[in-house]
Amino acid sequence: KTESNESQLTHTRTTFSISPEIFRRTVLPHKMRLKEFEGHLQGVRVFEAPKIMLEQYPTTPHLAAHMVYTMDNTYGDIEDKVVADLGVGCGILSIGTQMLGAEHCVGVDIDTDALAIAAANVEEFEVSVDLIQCDIAARDETDELVPLPFKHPVDTVVMNPPFGTKKNAGIDMVFLEQASKICHTDGAIYSLHKTSTRDFIGRKCREFGLEMEVVAQLRYDIPQMYKFHKKKSVDIEVDFLRFTFASNAEQQLAIALA
Repeated sequence: KTESNESQLTHTRTTFSISPEIFRRTVLPHKMRLKEFEGHLQGVRVFEAPKIMLEQYPTTPHLAAHMVYTMDNTYGDIEDKVVADLGVGCGILSIGTQMLGAEHCVGVDIDTDALAIAAANVEEFEVSVDLIQCDIAARDETDELVPLPFKHPVDTVVMNPPFGTKKNAGIDMVFLEQASKICHTDGAIYSLHKTSTRDFIGRKCREFGLEMEVVAQLRYDIPQMYKFHKKKSVDIEVDFLRFTFASNAEQQLAIALA
């Protein structure tokens, strides 16, 4: 199932669009095993020349498979849902959601090169994903975040945002705030964050009317990608988090206590 760009998005920025009429032979049986799903995602191309200032570390097939599989099988937040992927990068999370039966997926990223790789991956996997180029962290003259170009809220948001270690402190919370503005109040937001920031995020998310659940603590294998990397790979402890909207009473209390 697909939904046209026109009904879902405002075309105010560059778009990379894959025709919804493409036969999606890559969509797999809903009850397939996790290892099979991960095996398919091994074919997703990654960054050819990653940009350190954008913290371009690819989401591994192992992480992506566990994230999307859990979102669908445990929470029912993928199949027949409209999904947004913020910081889409090479598109592995978007492709994963389509393979597990998402109705429609929209990927957003600031980087033209990343979007070009994502578009090639989407075409290779023969799935339907709309790719939008815009700056998620852009602010207007009053220092308010510029709204993302969505006409209607989505059911599910998934993202692996920058951690905020390259002169961009707080960027992960900008992603979360933007996600909260495009997600249905009965929907869910999924994100990866350093485990060391768990307590802070648990408090901060209340400002956006959200409550947080730690779905899993995972190991994020960062390969040797940049000149300053001394080791072949480094494992970072990350939390796979699920955010949902608090009730009005809970939201007001959380804001008062924040």
